[in-house]
Amino acid sequence: MTKYPMTVQGARALEEELAHLTKVVRPKLSQDIGTARELGDLKENAEYHAAREQQGMVEARIRDIEGRLQNAVIIDVTTIAHTGKVIFGTTVEIANCETDESVTYQIVGEDEADIKQSKISVGSPIARALVGKAEGDVVAVKTPGGLVEYEIVEVRHL
Repeated sequence: MTKYPMTVQGARALEEELAHLTKVVRPKLSQDIGTARELGDLKENAEYHAAREQQGMVEARIRDIEGRLQNAVIIDVTTIAHTGKVIFGTTVEIANCETDESVTYQIVGEDEADIKQSKISVGSPIARALVGKAEGDVVAVKTPGGLVEYEIVEVRHL
């Protein structure tokens, strides 16, 4: 059984999505199927088939979310003592050793990763290079453009 590391915010987002799917989307799809069924011959009823297909996708997503939540290991980084080490859930500011540009990432679970929100998956190459290292350490990250070195400027437990 696979365990899924997840931040508190990530678990909350999945719970909200699950509630929306079960309380809003599922009843609407049932209603749409009923309406489409009233239109007549089901063999040639595109609305009916589209609604049934949508229902199948929604039910699959509901099962997926329920499974992930059931097997989640929720980690609240704010309750863990700050040691300066990079661990799951921490927010890390790193600086490119060559260009001195700095970026900040939060290391999160696979479901939560969103580069636009500066959230990277714990399984990503940069997160794997950072985890276990401490403030002041220099890490080498293998990128498509070659090896890039970053210095860990700050580790925050937010």
